[in-house]
Amino acid sequence: MLNINGPKDHQPKLWAEDFIFLEGPRWHNDRLWVSDVFDKKLFTLDSDGSRTLECEVPHRPSGIGFLRDGSPIVASMQDRKIMRLVDAELSVHVDFSELASGDLNDMLVDDEGRIYVGNFGYDFHGGAPKAPTNVHIVEPEGAIRVAASGLEFPNGMAIINGGRTLVVAETWASRLTAFNRASDGSLSKPRLFADLRNLQPDGICADTADGIWVASYNTGEVVRVLEGGHVTDRALCGRHVSACQLGGPDGKTLFCCAYLGTDEDLEAGKRHGAILTVSVDVPGRSFATEGVSRGSGEG
Repeated sequence: MLNINGPKDHQPKLWAEDFIFLEGPRWHNDRLWVSDVFDKKLFTLDSDGSRTLECEVPHRPSGIGFLRDGSPIVASMQDRKIMRLVDAELSVHVDFSELASGDLNDMLVDDEGRIYVGNFGYDFHGGAPKAPTNVHIVEPEGAIRVAASGLEFPNGMAIINGGRTLVVAETWASRLTAFNRASDGSLSKPRLFADLRNLQPDGICADTADGIWVASYNTGEVVRVLEGGHVTDRALCGRHVSACQLGGPDGKTLFCCAYLGTDEDLEAGKRHGAILTVSVDVPGRSFATEGVSRGSGEG
C-alpha cells in the first residue's frame, strides 16, 4: 500500500522554460537531453539551462537513450521507429511499425546496449479503447523479442538491484511493476513494486539506494518510492509532470519535466512546458548507460 505519511517535501526551482511538452530527459556527458514532443524537436541543455537544438523529429520524439558507441537514439512516436542521430542527421535504427500496437513511448538502454521500449498499445489520440501491450527488447545486433506482455500503458523504466531487476511504470494501472532480469536481458516473474493508488506514473528514474523517483502526470508531483510503496520524498511541480531524471555534476539534481498551463493550453500548443530542478540526497545510478557520468537509460 502506498504510504504518503511524512515524506520529505522539496520545493522545485524553475531551470528552463518556453517549451511545449517535454519527455524522456537523460543526463549524458554533462548535458541534459530532452524531447519536446509537440514541438517535434530534440534538445540538449547545458548546466546553466541554455539549450541547443540537436535535430527535428517530424513524427514526435519521446524516449531517449545512448548506444554503446555513444550514439543518441530517440523514439519517433507516430511512425513507430527508433531513430539514430549521427552528425545531426536521423536514420532508422529499428522499425517497430509492424510490431507496436500504438505509438512508441519511453525506452531504456542497458549497460550491454540492449534497448527496452514500450508503446501505447492502442490508438490513444484517436480515442480507441484502452488495451494492454508489450515491452520489447532490441539486442545490440538488431534482433527484437518481447520482454513482457499484458502491460497497461507501459511508460518509464529503470534498472535497479545491481542490474537484476527492471521496474516499469504502468500508467493506467497506477502501479510500478518489477521483473527479475536475467544476464541476457530477459524479464520474468512480474510482481508489484508499488501500488501508487491515485497517482498515474509517467517517467521514472532510480537512485543508488534503489529508490524510484516517479513523475505523476495527473497530480503534478514527483515522489520517491521504495519497494512496497513507502514514499520518502515529494515535490509538487505544477498541473502535470511527465518525466524526471537524476543528473548534474554529483548526480543529486532531479530534473522534472512539467507542464505549467491548463489542458486547454496544451491542446492549443501553448509554450508552458518547463524543466524544474530539485536537490536530493541520494545520487542517480551509475550503470554504464544509466549513470551520471555516461548517461542514463531511465525515463
